[in-house]
Amino acid sequence: QVQLVESGGGLVQPGGSLRLSCAASGSIFTIVAMVWYRQSPGKELELVAVITTGGSINFADSVKGRFTISRDYAKNTAYLQMNSLRPEDTAVYYCNADVVRIPSKTRADYWGQGTQVTVSS
Repeated sequence: QVQLVESGGGLVQPGGSLRLSCAASGSIFTIVAMVWYRQSPGKELELVAVITTGGSINFADSVKGRFTISRDYAKNTAYLQMNSLRPEDTAVYYCNADVVRIPSKTRADYWGQGTQVTVSS
């Protein structure tokens, strides 16, 4: 089994910053990609940022220039640094990982429990 645990959410004023973490643990051979999604009330799930083991990084247009994504490969952890936060960034942020598992070497998708980010004055 594989578990993803997110942390770092909270309440921040507009213009502020937060850093989210997503730590993966369990029967992991390798992680192909780690992805951050978010969902606001009444809205669809939105892809925010993705980072692959090959080093490819992509962001949603709405966060480009404000958010960065990184990985600590030794710790199987991904980070989402969010700067210049806006009220419209308010959402539950979810981590997703595309994992190759041991011992089967099969791939599967895993999700974290989500962490609330609220941007408000």
